[in-house]
Amino acid sequence: MDPDLILIIGLVTCALAIPAIVSALSDQIRPRLPALVMLIGAGCVVFSIWASPTGYAMADVPRVFFDVIGRYGP
Repeated sequence: MDPDLILIIGLVTCALAIPAIVSALSDQIRPRLPALVMLIGAGCVVFSIWASPTGYAMADVPRVFFDVIGRYGP
């Protein structure tokens, strides 16, 4: 798979897990599933950094995000 796509999937997954974690903590229950989703997203990010031949800088993330949307979007 494309490391750029995996990076974006991981970042979006992590971003979507944050509200679920906050919601679980505010309801005073353990955020087991949101924590698992966050770990999966973090794993995707780490794998994409490892699989990319040049790596990523923080400044590259918006460019990569729009490149992926341009490649796989409608």
